[in-house]
Amino acid sequence: MNILRTLLGAGGKPLAPAQYKQDFVEGHRAHTLLDVRSPMEFRSGHLAGAVNIDVQVLGTRLAELPKDKPIVVYCQSGSRSGMAASALERAGFSEVYDLGGLIGCVRAGLPVR
Repeated sequence: MNILRTLLGAGGKPLAPAQYKQDFVEGHRAHTLLDVRSPMEFRSGHLAGAVNIDVQVLGTRLAELPKDKPIVVYCQSGSRSGMAASALERAGFSEVYDLGGLIGCVRAGLPVR
């Protein structure tokens, strides 16, 4: 899996939904949960507490994200989140996690709004 992520240019530390739930949600660890899907996809349902910045405009909105706390990125299936995590790391964000896709998050029981 890590070799595939490297070949595809995916960044961030992989984070399984169950681990996210344990460490960040139940552990009350401060972080930014970033949904990089389109605004329309976001409106159709997103993880509780997520902010939406479409991966296509992420580079122009980096100033909206804090660099002093972890950023956990997700999308619909996991492709865009990997690209976004990579872009965030290149921009100097040091603690970036790739949660993958909303589909896996829903299966893991994370709350969707």
